[in-house]
Amino acid sequence: MKRIGLIFIAAVIGGGFYLALRERPTAVDTAIVESGSLHVSIDEEGVTRVRDVYAVSSPIAGHLARTTLDEGEVVKANETVIASIFPMEPTFLDERTRAELRAAAEAARSSVALAEVELQRAQTAHDLAKSNYERAEKLARTKTISISQLEHSYSEWELKKAQVSSAEATIKLRKAELASAEARLQQPSTPDNRDPSGDCCVNITAPIDGIVLKVIARSEQTVSPGTLIAEIGDPANLEIVVDLLSSDAARIEPGATVQITDWGGDNDITGTVRTVEPAAFTKVSSLGIEEQRVNVVIDPASVPNNLGHGFRVLARLGIWQDDNVLTVPIAALFRTGGEWSVFVVSDGKATLRRIKVGQMNNTDAEVTGGLEDGDTVVLYPSDLLEDGSLVEERPRV
Repeated sequence: MKRIGLIFIAAVIGGGFYLALRERPTAVDTAIVESGSLHVSIDEEGVTRVRDVYAVSSPIAGHLARTTLDEGEVVKANETVIASIFPMEPTFLDERTRAELRAAAEAARSSVALAEVELQRAQTAHDLAKSNYERAEKLARTKTISISQLEHSYSEWELKKAQVSSAEATIKLRKAELASAEARLQQPSTPDNRDPSGDCCVNITAPIDGIVLKVIARSEQTVSPGTLIAEIGDPANLEIVVDLLSSDAARIEPGATVQITDWGGDNDITGTVRTVEPAAFTKVSSLGIEEQRVNVVIDPASVPNNLGHGFRVLARLGIWQDDNVLTVPIAALFRTGGEWSVFVVSDGKATLRRIKVGQMNNTDAEVTGGLEDGDTVVLYPSDLLEDGSLVEERPRV
């Protein structure tokens, strides 16, 4: 009995060591390799924009009145006034300049007075010449004087008449010079003294039928030629611009199908690639890396009413598609020795198997060799798994 008891105790101790030291199966998530469709796309953020944006700018230098239009207002071509431009106000005059201009104005007044004196002198001479001619004409009828003397008197009268006209023109000239000198003395007026409805203004009208996309110059200000005032466009004529890496843009062909998502609406929008711009540009990423990017322009099939200019969207540009291909989740893939590998579950063990992979998207990859339809693979394999490790499948939810 003592021997039997010792043997029993030894068996219990040995069984405990075996249970404590034996390999336990690792719980893993699994997936089935199966045939199906695979769509490969490039997902990138894009921006909507009105295809034809009209920038309304100032054609002349002047004082811009306050813009009363707001973003989103409807405008009519050649009817809706976008902005009104008044003439420029004169500059402020310092004391020295004002003194010089006052002296010039006083000189102009003196010139006017002198011209009036010259007019009186010319008028007196004209009256005398006229009287002489009338007297000579009476004497010529009685043959008292010759015809040549009469003609001489007439010429003198005409000459004095021309001098009177010249003196009158001189007075007008001097008065105009006086008005110019007095105008240069004017100081800037207050905004209340301007007449907004006067004929002095230049009204800029809308170039097309559309809506106001953006008001750039809203407050009153002095503008120069070419100053931007507002942007106008038709929001129904939208396009989407996506900038891709040049290596990705080389895989996109015009006419490719695009799915527009995450734009804020309930339904996705379909579209087609209209053009891939032939020139790239340099863009610095958020990590500070210089990248060569290429703009891809997309035409949406339909434009929702609540989608506007400058909205952010997510574009999925299709580059490859096959409806009958063997696929494996990319969560099961990992690299060993520079090759793609998976753990295949068979008879409760995980077997390392190298495979060949073709096209890939965000969730699945095309299997071109190494797996068969119906194989079970481990998802998210950990570093504890090795070839031949015992595994236990977690229940699929």
